[in-house]
Order: sequence, then C-alpha cells, then structure tokens
Amino acid sequence: MNIKEIKEMINLMNENNLMELEVEKDGMRIRLKKTSSGTEMIQGPIVSERYSVAAEALARAAAEPAEKAGVKTVEIKAPMVGTFYRAPSPEAPPFVEAGQTIDVGQVICIIEAMKLMNEIKAEVKGKLLEMLVDNAEPVEFGQPMFLIEPL
Repeated sequence: MNIKEIKEMINLMNENNLMELEVEKDGMRIRLKKTSSGTEMIQGPIVSERYSVAAEALARAAAEPAEKAGVKTVEIKAPMVGTFYRAPSPEAPPFVEAGQTIDVGQVICIIEAMKLMNEIKAEVKGKLLEMLVDNAEPVEFGQPMFLIEPL
C-alpha cells in the first residue's frame, strides 16, 4: 500500500462518517481509527503471534515485583506498530522520566509509523514506575511501553 491509497481510505472514512476501517491487501493489514480528537491512527503490518506472546510475557514479568509489593499498576500499550521515541528530537529532553507523575492527555512518547510521527498521550493519571521500551526500539501493536501506578 502506498500513501495515496491510505489518503483515499481516510477520505472514504470522512465521507461516510466511519470511525474505524480495516483493510487487508497483499499480506499487509492496515487499520485506521479516528480518536476522540478526530485524528487518524495508522496501524501497520500484521503482528507475528510469537513476538506478541513474548512481549506480553516480558511485560507480565516486569510488572510482577510491583504487584507483589501491593502496588496496583496499569500498562500503557503501543496503539500501533512503529519505532518508539522518548523525545521529540535527539537533542530534546525525554517527554517523561521514571518516577515522574503524568496527567491524562500528557504526551509521553512518539511512535513513528510509515514516516508519520504519532504523539502518544497518557490515558491515565499516575506515577511512571518503569519504561518497558528503549529509545528508537521497534514496538508492536499492544506491546506494553510504560508501567504506571494510578493516582
């Protein structure tokens, strides 16, 4: 799929008041979904099942110490496939650091997908306990990126 086809899909969504559209073509699946702010999110290639299971197992293992200590935790997961970035540019400071309190709607990272930079915002207010992904590392759809203690 190319950019022109994706733009056509977005126009189709807008013309028909669709909130979500998923298309599979030539072994590639793309899912477009309007968020509450009215922007489109693009999700890339199909996730390999083996990698997804491994990522979930790692996230559960990382969350166990906090849960054993009696701390309730929430994972913020990747809403798309792409490359994870902690800061808006290489010279800029990271959006968030471990131990920091984050608010709902605060930008916490960027995921680059198909040459588009997508700001990822916190959906929960809380204390950032742990970052589960390193800078410039690829992420899969649904992969845990942050461990949060809700406030």
